[in-house]
Amino acid sequence: MRHSATDTHWSYVCGRANRPLVYRSVDGVLRAAAERWPERTALVSRHQGLRYTYAQLDAVVERAARGFSACGLAPGERVGIWSPNNAEWVVSMFAAARAGLILVNINPAYRAAELEFALRQSGCSALLMAASFKSSDYIGMVRGLIPELENAAPGRLECAKLPLLRILVQLSQSVATGFMSFADLDSAGEPCMAGPPTPASRYDPDQPYNIQFTSGTTGLPKGATLTHFNLVNNGYFVGSTMRLTPEDVVCIPVPMYHCFGMVLGVLAAMTHGCAAVFPSATFEPLAALAAVGAERCTALHGVPTMFIAMLEHPRFGEFDLSSLRTGIMAGAPCPMTLMRRVIADMHMHGVTICYGMTETSPVSFQSNPDDPLEQRVGSVGRVHPHVQAKIVDERGDVVPRGTPGELCTRGYGVMRGYWEEPQRTQEVLDASGWMHTGDLAVLDADGYCSIVGRIKDMIIRGGENISPREIEEYLFRHPAVLDVAVVGVPSEKYGEEVCACIRLKEGADTSVEEIRAFCDGRIAHYKIPRYAAFLDSFPMTVTGKVQKYLLRDRMRDHFGLGREPWARTSSASG
Repeated sequence: MRHSATDTHWSYVCGRANRPLVYRSVDGVLRAAAERWPERTALVSRHQGLRYTYAQLDAVVERAARGFSACGLAPGERVGIWSPNNAEWVVSMFAAARAGLILVNINPAYRAAELEFALRQSGCSALLMAASFKSSDYIGMVRGLIPELENAAPGRLECAKLPLLRILVQLSQSVATGFMSFADLDSAGEPCMAGPPTPASRYDPDQPYNIQFTSGTTGLPKGATLTHFNLVNNGYFVGSTMRLTPEDVVCIPVPMYHCFGMVLGVLAAMTHGCAAVFPSATFEPLAALAAVGAERCTALHGVPTMFIAMLEHPRFGEFDLSSLRTGIMAGAPCPMTLMRRVIADMHMHGVTICYGMTETSPVSFQSNPDDPLEQRVGSVGRVHPHVQAKIVDERGDVVPRGTPGELCTRGYGVMRGYWEEPQRTQEVLDASGWMHTGDLAVLDADGYCSIVGRIKDMIIRGGENISPREIEEYLFRHPAVLDVAVVGVPSEKYGEEVCACIRLKEGADTSVEEIRAFCDGRIAHYKIPRYAAFLDSFPMTVTGKVQKYLLRDRMRDHFGLGREPWARTSSASG
């Protein structure tokens, strides 16, 4: 039992735990695992043909950490990593921790201007990067950003735009002018290997270790600054809730640059002695299915759209997925129909739902593998061990159970703040240590939390507050609907109207009139979509979240509705 037994009238909970918090650095996770399970498989990168035991991974990390130091990187300096999933990402993650550096995760989808912002904002001294990603020519973008690169000696860059940046490392054997290769970094640490290993307790777990940029759906991205203590404990308790043991094999098709891959994937696995498996550099449904079958994975992570893609793949039936038992579905609401298929067709009877945000390392609520199906779909579970949560109204007062309001969380996972942005930090992190999530939530009498929408995504039609998720959940029941995202679009009469963006199942057909008829008499009239559009795809983040702000803009232009001429004045949480 991990939820509080406090007064169930008010929307406040505190997660109890049978295990204490872990006072350990990210590097300490690997050291402990290598000492306890040296011969167990730690990491498999299938697209690279690489496999490491914990002892082997520890040795490679030691060389890389010494290589960082040999290159002149001092504890506290920032090192960016700009790459899809690969073994070098994991090695860099632990090596940066071992060398006392702060790792800066850079979204693989970033273009040159976004890369420049991230490097400048975090003050990176080094950048580890792939040569390319999908259609993005990373080397070309960096050359355009840094003209001095053409005449720079490897490891001695001098750049007017980015004065702190002096080292560029390419995560491959072949290198462009001015770059070091990852092998060079590794070999730089080789001469030092005869000496004693870097001290296990050299760095304080409370020190900043990781900067992760938020998606920046409005305004510039913010660099959430997370400590070793934040991340290690979140990974540990996520894995504990999944009931991971050293016998488990975790398939990680979600990106490492995000908390989902780095914390819920690698750290959750390695704090419990599991193997972490990368099926491919980026999500490919066929590669994920093949990895589960070949590696006998017991856990599989993904956002709902990833599970849809795997289930709908024409070769789905070719793979033996019977080894699966658990995993995490997060990042977006999971429809009941999808959850039933994941359990029945993918054998994931113990799949869990997680809720969190980058700023809280990330998970603060998670369902248990044996929670009733309705609770795993209709809620995000109960509060995590050692975490507090409350739901408040516009005045900041805690609301009664069953009443919607803004979800706030507090505890070990809350970030230090946004890197060198105290003003933006104060906008979300109050003086009492509560992180204001911006999510609308409801807490029931048993402590299960349901996310009913984002405050900024709430549709306000003629004074009525409408939750997009409620309409999405209903439209998922339509037999022709594969996926749906509901947004608000401008209305001269009502301020906003409901617009449903729909992806149809292959071979299915329907119409706007039929969609409206499907809703008529079943949901309130003001919630019935005034507009509907049938799309082949949705704009997505790298982690599989629908970018609703882009959908809103697209639908506004598609229907010729013009810009929003009004100011919202009514409550979004009433």
